[in-house]
Amino acid sequence: MKRAWLARVALLVCLSVVTGYALAQDYPSRPIRIVVPFAAGGAVDTLARLISARLTEQIGQPVIVENRPGAGGNTGADAVAKAPPDGYTILQATNGQAISPALYRTLPFDAVRDFIPVTQLVATSTVLVANPKLPVTSLKELSALARSKLGALNYGSSGVGNALHLTMEMLKHATGIDIQAVPYRGDAPLNAALIAGEVDVAIVPVATARPLIEGGQLRALAVTSASRVAALPDVPTIAEDALPGFEVSGWQGFFLPARSPPEIVRLLARTTAKVLAIPDVAERITAMGNEPVGSTPEEFEARFKTDLAAFAKVIREAHIPLQD
Repeated sequence: MKRAWLARVALLVCLSVVTGYALAQDYPSRPIRIVVPFAAGGAVDTLARLISARLTEQIGQPVIVENRPGAGGNTGADAVAKAPPDGYTILQATNGQAISPALYRTLPFDAVRDFIPVTQLVATSTVLVANPKLPVTSLKELSALARSKLGALNYGSSGVGNALHLTMEMLKHATGIDIQAVPYRGDAPLNAALIAGEVDVAIVPVATARPLIEGGQLRALAVTSASRVAALPDVPTIAEDALPGFEVSGWQGFFLPARSPPEIVRLLARTTAKVLAIPDVAERITAMGNEPVGSTPEEFEARFKTDLAAFAKVIREAHIPLQD
């Protein structure tokens, strides 16, 4: 009885390996979807459309971007977690994917077990910006103003507990200032609120803020990265301006549903790395304020697990309540 059961298990394993190999041999034979779990027009969407066009050229099949916003990125992530593990549905996520497990009371998916990290696309930079009517030109001046008007200033974020929100909370903790959070559903409505003066300041992606800064609609105070950003060379780092040692950087990356064939995971990682290395693609990514990466699946998995632990600590120390 036991011998027959072991034989059946062995057969199923062999069939699984053979099926996965066959899928990889034929892959891709139809269009691929990149699910962006945020609204169109934001930093993730912009990068996805740049990469998808060049992936189409590399693999000979259409690569289509599909926006599935909602629940801080969890709606789109859930759709990919439940998609067939055949390489035709990719999640393009931010480091918010490493935040969700510590932030939400329950999730419809397991952020670790239901996904395979494929490759880190870019290292992302963010910038602290202000409405131009706010009488500050630096973080030092913002801190002084916030202390003189306790509780009067506010900041916008593109969702409770996402990476931008947590970065601002880290900055508040480091400076000791008290400014109130106002959440928005994505980069585009947040930027509109900043321009209109509905909120005073925010930490936003360089990719979407740069044209608004150059057009005078927003004022850049400091970037959160360890060094200055090529897209905003005249903007100091937070460490330079006011807080030596302060540095927060993020990422965007590809994930596949769990149980996707390893051959497909590696093929997507290699092909994406080639796309990121194309000179004009790399130039456009740098202009957005990001740094092309194109890591291996193993490297990206290590980064992902490190961030899972780091963000859990930030959420705990900032006393951010669990979200439903």
